[in-house]
Amino acid sequence: MIFGLPALVVAALFTGAAFYINVAEQPARLVLDDRALLAEWKPAYARGFTMQASLAVAGFVLGVAAWWTTRDELWLAGAVVLVANWPYTLLVIMPVNRRLEAIAPEAAGPESRALIVGWGDLHMRRTMLGAVATLLFLWAGLS
Repeated sequence: MIFGLPALVVAALFTGAAFYINVAEQPARLVLDDRALLAEWKPAYARGFTMQASLAVAGFVLGVAAWWTTRDELWLAGAVVLVANWPYTLLVIMPVNRRLEAIAPEAAGPESRALIVGWGDLHMRRTMLGAVATLLFLWAGLS
């Protein structure tokens, strides 16, 4: 279990950060006017991406190491679910991100607001993937 507990902690950190974005940051930014909304989203996204991408990879590596040492497939399942955030982000969320990044703050309007609202809905699925991974790691640790 030398790798299992750190895997669980990292997955929980990923999930907590993603959950925070969905329940605190996203609703708070949506009360801003369109220009301020887009101007806030851009740096927040850049910082969040780096943090969450790192946590997803670290949790994956730790989960695989826990599986390797225990041969308990729940660790591997949790690792795969957690790292599934990468292809999900690249294939589903990244096209929205690129559209938002291409809009200058002074050109913000109903389109950029709709994209950010949609982005929040897509991000909720990242939160769910993190929660599933965390639960799988917890289950593996308890079995």
